[in-house]
Amino acid sequence: MSAAATATATPRRPANSGRPARPSVALLMGFEAFTLAVFATLHLSGALRIGSSASGRASYGAGVAEALICVALAGGAWALVHSPAPAAARAAARRRVARFALGFAITGFIVGLTFTVDSGDPIDLGYHLVMLPVLVATTVLLARRPAPQHM
Repeated sequence: MSAAATATATPRRPANSGRPARPSVALLMGFEAFTLAVFATLHLSGALRIGSSASGRASYGAGVAEALICVALAGGAWALVHSPAPAAARAAARRRVARFALGFAITGFIVGLTFTVDSGDPIDLGYHLVMLPVLVATTVLLARRPAPQHM
């Protein structure tokens, strides 16, 4: 290959563009927040109840907890995407906010799982068992440092 062909093959993004290092993490956090909003609505409306029978009581506590985790994850995703300053000045703070939101969500899911194992519907148990590893994987993706960029 000639030097001219390799020089134009991969354009590089400027290091201080202000864009998030991993937009996929913000999208994943947004998806997680959306699923929590759905489950919070189902719990708060009484569509999902504690206990496997229709006579089970409404699970308002679960709905409130899911709504709080939803807000935390949405805030963490927003922090990754939006910044009033260049990325170099705010990258650490944005990632710290997202890490806190994910830690809060993982803790909430572990607590929720302890209640769900005892008296939850199978759909609740399945949701917790699927989303907990997804939250952990999101945290791992966030913890990975972006590759150094060369100009």
